Amino acid sequence: MRSILFFSFLLSSVISIAQVDPAWILPVRERAAWVDSMLEYRMDVMMPQLMEKAGIDCWILISREYNEDPVMKTMLPSSWLSARRRTIFVFNRNEDGTVDKVAIARYSVGKLLKGEWNIDVYPDQWEALTSFILEKDPKSIGMNFSDDFGLADGLVQTEYKSFLENLPENFHDRIVSAEDLAISWLETRSPMELEIYNQLCKIGHQILQEAFSANVITAGTTSTEDVVWWLRQRVIDLGLQTWFHPTVSLQRMNTEKFDHLRSFSKRPGLEIIQYGDLLHVDFGITYLRLNTDQQQHFYMLNPEETEVPTYLKTAFEQGNRLQDILVEVFEEGKTGNELLQEALTKSKAEGIQATIYTHPIGFHGHAAGPTIGLWDQQGGVPGRGDYPLFYNTAYSIELNAASEIKEWNKVIRIMLEEDGVFSEDGFYWPDGRQDEIYPIPRNPNPKK
Repeated sequence: MRSILFFSFLLSSVISIAQVDPAWILPVRERAAWVDSMLEYRMDVMMPQLMEKAGIDCWILISREYNEDPVMKTMLPSSWLSARRRTIFVFNRNEDGTVDKVAIARYSVGKLLKGEWNIDVYPDQWEALTSFILEKDPKSIGMNFSDDFGLADGLVQTEYKSFLENLPENFHDRIVSAEDLAISWLETRSPMELEIYNQLCKIGHQILQEAFSANVITAGTTSTEDVVWWLRQRVIDLGLQTWFHPTVSLQRMNTEKFDHLRSFSKRPGLEIIQYGDLLHVDFGITYLRLNTDQQQHFYMLNPEETEVPTYLKTAFEQGNRLQDILVEVFEEGKTGNELLQEALTKSKAEGIQATIYTHPIGFHGHAAGPTIGLWDQQGGVPGRGDYPLFYNTAYSIELNAASEIKEWNKVIRIMLEEDGVFSEDGFYWPDGRQDEIYPIPRNPNPKK
């Protein structure tokens, strides 16, 4: 009788799992129009503000085909999949606050940057660039080199050398690092991007609901790698991309201890999912040039169980509380290291054994902005952790809370990661966050 009831419960759970609605995802041509509109707003509205904030008069980005500066890559229009030959972007801030947006190229870069290289007047591209600089006479020339931020360090040595050889020497001392400007460009989200993040996060969450269900996973048969490749295939089938290879791991009642290094890079390639396993997934998608990064937990119900064990629910609550503690200390102007130490101090006072390793999210998965801890650097991160927090930025709140589970005679870690936005109105989760461990098979009326 019990097996019949369990089968009925399983069947109703399978039926209740919704799938991603294809209507949520734009056709490629409409995606291109969205991207170009987003870039136009960023160039016309945001660029003058960001340049003024950084105090840079002229920002120059130089790249060659297939070796693009990471910042330039985010500026290319939808029909440009790479730079062409040598591509040079110049943004010059005028006294009236407007910004000249030009490409020292034979042609314009879409509708965003006007081509300014007349080969009949200046046969050499460097000569055309120098002529523009001499005409504008900027007091500061920002270029993308940085000791701490790889994403702001896209100027390669050969291009910089050629630029200096062609620039009059009396302009050399005007060259400064554009680190702050590059990071601001990458980390600041436009209204269009903030609006779409709700849908982006929802798509990611829904894919996880599909993957970690009785539709995909059968205890004793399905492996963690089976789920990983199901995720990869599902994302491709939806016309999306993953920006990193997903991982699926498990914790169970055994003698194995948690190892951070193993969890990131030394995980066994094949583990069969069994009843009573606590599953963990790390998964992120790319859509409309933006990224998600999500980690959630699922529990494989034993045949006699109808819900997640209380001791695991209690451990999960510690993870949610740690998320709350971190985002509660978010304040514009605080550095990543300050946020880290404040959150760790508060969590310790509440008896939470915490590890925090939160990062910005946006055009890149591990994006530009303040690093708030690394799993192996809980005392702070020099350089990247010293960068301050600003409004209209997005973060993957990534962390774990350790709890001793007496029933398993071991310590487990609730490893969570959800994407959120920091705005003038505070911090919010665009599509909510996981607030309970989801059972497999799912309850007939799940919260998500």
